[in-house]
Amino acid sequence: MPVGADASRWRTFEGGRVLVAAARTVTSTVRLLEVLPALLRSDPRVDVVFAFDPSSAFDDGVHDLLRSAGVRIMPWDQLSRVTCHLVVSASENIDLTGMGAGCPVLVLPHGVGFHKLVPDSRGEGRRLSGVMDDPRAWHAVSHPDQITQLAGHHPSLASRTRLIGDPSYDRMLASRPLRARYREALGVPDDRRLVLVTSTWGRQSLLGSDPGLPARLAAGLPLDEYRVAAVLHPNVWFAHGPWQVRAVQAAALDGGLMLIPPHRGWQAALVAADAVIGDHGSVTLYGAALGRPLLLAAFGEESVPGTPMAELGHLVPRLEPYEPFGAQLERAVAEHDAERVMKVAGGAFAEPGYALERLRSAVYELLKLAEPASGPPPLYACPPPVADGGAVTAAWVSTAVTADGVSVERRPASGAQPEEGAMEFCHLSCDESEQDLRLLGSASVITSGVRHGSAATAVRWARSTLAAWPGSRLVTAPVPGGCVSVLRDGRVVESTATGPPADAALHAAVVYAHLRAGRPLTGTPTLRAGRRGEDVALRERNRERNSAHR
Repeated sequence: MPVGADASRWRTFEGGRVLVAAARTVTSTVRLLEVLPALLRSDPRVDVVFAFDPSSAFDDGVHDLLRSAGVRIMPWDQLSRVTCHLVVSASENIDLTGMGAGCPVLVLPHGVGFHKLVPDSRGEGRRLSGVMDDPRAWHAVSHPDQITQLAGHHPSLASRTRLIGDPSYDRMLASRPLRARYREALGVPDDRRLVLVTSTWGRQSLLGSDPGLPARLAAGLPLDEYRVAAVLHPNVWFAHGPWQVRAVQAAALDGGLMLIPPHRGWQAALVAADAVIGDHGSVTLYGAALGRPLLLAAFGEESVPGTPMAELGHLVPRLEPYEPFGAQLERAVAEHDAERVMKVAGGAFAEPGYALERLRSAVYELLKLAEPASGPPPLYACPPPVADGGAVTAAWVSTAVTADGVSVERRPASGAQPEEGAMEFCHLSCDESEQDLRLLGSASVITSGVRHGSAATAVRWARSTLAAWPGSRLVTAPVPGGCVSVLRDGRVVESTATGPPADAALHAAVVYAHLRAGRPLTGTPTLRAGRRGEDVALRERNRERNSAHR
């Protein structure tokens, strides 16, 4: 922004008060970008200046995030040239050296309360996260107990607090009616449970203690019953870099893990979730307050005793990391005492629903301006989640043939191959888009992700695919009304069902199971997969041979 004695020459808006939004990490920057538009909308009296303090070990990504938001970014060393009336930050570690002694600083929480001890960037020890020891600082808190906690930490801080509430929690509560929309955005149908894995940062976190857990979880849960998403603390993303995060979680991504980006979507993903596997981070606490069934995969000693987070650590059951995950999740859902857990978590959130109104009042009071007469600030919905990954293009397909049908269980090929038994078979199924050519070359079944316009075009595609991949025994493509499967020996089987649009891999599983069991490729077996069941009508067309396959 224009600064200096002649700055008014270059301005269009008259302004009057300058609010500096101090960004230091992605975590703190996201919090600012979430609340400021609602607080200061349609008020030309306030000039908002974003200033980037590049002194954090986690400052990577901040500049790009601010640029993408369309804000003007002031160099930190230029602040001493600006007459500043209020600094707002969600980081307690900003460098206030250049700020005027009379300029107040409003410190917003970048998580929930003060429940974690973190390394002190100014020394070798640990400090209470979220606390700024500066006489200019005012702390926004979400519950009166946090004022008591601050008084014990530093007596002078208790008198410089504002009971605001938690804007993020209010936003999630208000967005609960949009849950179906968020699940649809993630591609999670009603018949699947969405499991949200969340990790804070550091060696005591879920990822720090067991970085392979997301991959084992994704590989260990049936694809027709579960979907898995992950919300990682931004400090994980930007201490290591997004490339490294995706590289470490490559097997999990292959197994269908949906990685929620650090700047958008975590709140909606939490609203959409059916269960949460977490640690001592704030997202776990938000999940508890929303009533989600919980399992703890890690819980570090850096959690502060006497806080709601620490109490949850004693209450919530632990995940056994090498035991079957499905049974643990179903037990956690069945035995979840939502009322008790929400009561404990509610100790971090007082009088939800009013945080933005109270925060706006605090901001304008510190700016020494009258609040706008336009009514309460808007409560915006959580933005829909956009995830990296999620697609599974190679799966182990286990089938059990019974007198009346075929039961199918699919798991990502990133896990171990299941064993076979009496009338129980297993095959590797790949979509034609699978990028690992070793898997594609080993697949017994190859499917098309594209719905073909007619059976004739599907058969032509299938024959060319069989020729290209000699290891395959069956190729299946969806067509209007069902699927067409072509066997290595030239036979063509049409399959139709009355349920949802045909899933080529499931229809192929029925055909392949009948082939392995020596059953006729005709009739109407019942297909059972996850929580769905439907009759699939099989019809074998006249035996057609292709000389290339003889």
